[in-house]
Amino acid sequence: MSINRNDLFLIIGALVVTAAVLGYNLYQAKKQPDGLQINVGPNGLKIQGK
Repeated sequence: MSINRNDLFLIIGALVVTAAVLGYNLYQAKKQPDGLQINVGPNGLKIQGK
């Protein structure tokens, strides 16, 4: 089985695009939301404004 140069560039490009999309989605998931945050824990109620 022989892969020509164009197919190799296509595969590498698809992998780069996939990595970029997954990285962006991970960044968006980890980013703190703006607004009001209310936490209820063992020390009681905590309200933080962002």
